[in-house]
Order: sequence, then structure tokens, then C-alpha cells
Amino acid sequence: MNSSRFKLGRIVSHVFLVLWAVSVAMLLYWTIIASLKTNKTVFQELWKFPEFLNFGNYLRALSELNFASYTLNSLLIVSASVAMIIIVSCPASYALTRMNMKWKNPLTLFYIAGMGIPVQLLFIPLFKSLSVINLVDNPIGLAIVFITLSIPFTVFLLTGFFVTIPTEMEESAAIDGCTEFRTFYKIMVPMAGPGIITAIIINFILLWNEYVLALIFITGKTYRTLSLGLYNLYAALQYSSDWVSIFAGSVLVIIPTLIIFILLSERLIAGITTGSIK
Repeated sequence: MNSSRFKLGRIVSHVFLVLWAVSVAMLLYWTIIASLKTNKTVFQELWKFPEFLNFGNYLRALSELNFASYTLNSLLIVSASVAMIIIVSCPASYALTRMNMKWKNPLTLFYIAGMGIPVQLLFIPLFKSLSVINLVDNPIGLAIVFITLSIPFTVFLLTGFFVTIPTEMEESAAIDGCTEFRTFYKIMVPMAGPGIITAIIINFILLWNEYVLALIFITGKTYRTLSLGLYNLYAALQYSSDWVSIFAGSVLVIIPTLIIFILLSERLIAGITTGSIK
């Protein structure tokens, strides 16, 4: 009985996942082919592949609609934020899991508690704090917000990897005369590599697609991120019915995360699996 229920559950879950994957693939396909059509044919020939590929939509989005600048802003802000998140979270996770500290458990709970704070409650105090130091409508200010809000989850994720590394590795390093910093940098960080890669991928995807924080803390046009630029593009073009440019902008937002996921999906899955098994 239990075996038949287990098989039925697997079949239902597999069917659901297949339907979900097919629907996502169809939406992605439609968005891409729509971005290569003209405004006259985009809705007339809904699923038909265009006879002539209109790459001018992308050129217009990149040049006339300033998407090249938005893309550069997103790359700089997100890359710098992810780098700082890892630089801060790795030593913190190592210290919380491997070092004998008096307040280790309360500090760990403090980091985890940070994940439970609704982000909406922080909008006003964060905005006022950044206003005082003149970092509103500034990429540095947005990066600081990204880093601050991402550290609790990243520490929580990386502690799950550091805590599973055998203590014999540190003991061997101490016998060889390694300092704690050298043990962390030369031994522990490489061994926690799958977890670090997983943290990089997840944070990059989340921050790349982030919209609300960029809308609040970037008030001008100069430092708009790609997701914020896409929304403003939609608001500006929906009444002119220039839908193909909106679709081209959507594809430009999707491409970086899609490339990262295709190239690093195996490492992401391996990192998550390794952490769960250990």
C-alpha cells in the first residue's frame, strides 16, 4: 500500500514538474520570438516563428531606450554586492561554526532572525539613514542595502557547509603550523567551494531581478538598474503600442541569469545536494 502511494506520488510530482517546465519553456520561446517581430505581426502570428528577424528592436532598446546604461548599472551594482556579501559572510560563517566563542549560539540565532524581518518594515528607516549620508539615488547606497539584506540568508546557507567539514582538517593544519586565518583561507574556503558557488548564484539571480529596492532607493534616471528600466520602458511604451521593444527589453533582463543558470546549474544542484546530504 505504501509502495503504491509512493509510486503515485512520484508520478504526480513528475507530471507537475514536466507541465511546469513545458509552460516556462513556451513562455520563454514566445517572449524571444515576439522580440524579433514587428508590432503588426506580434499578436497576429502569436506562436509563428518570424520570417524576418528584426534585431533592430534590441538595438533600439540598447541605444535609444538607454538599456545599455541600465545593463551596466546592474552588472556593477550586483557584482560588487555579491562579492561583498561573500567576503563578509564567509568569515562570519566560519567563525560561528568552527571557533569556540562564548556568544556563538546567540549570534547564530541573531543572523537567522534577520531572515524573518519583513523587508517592507525597513524601507523608511533605510531611506532616512541613506538620506542622512547622501546615498539615496546612488549605486553605493543601493549596494549597501543589497549587502545588508542578503547577509543573513548567506550566513545561514554557508554555516550548513562549514559545520560539516571534518575537524581533522583544522587539526592537521594546526600541526603543520598554519594560523587560523591561513587555515580558513587555504583549507576551509576551498572545501566549502560548492556552498560558496551556490551562494553566489542564488544572490546574483535574486539581486539581478530585484525591483522594489531599486525603485525606492534610485530616484533618478542615471543609476537605474535593468529591472527598473524595464518597468519604466513598459510605462512609457504601453500607450504607443511598441510591444516588441518591451519584449526585447524583457529578453535583455532574462539573458544574464539564463546564461549563469545554464553554465552553473550543475554546480548549483551539486552544492545544494552536498549540503543536504552532509
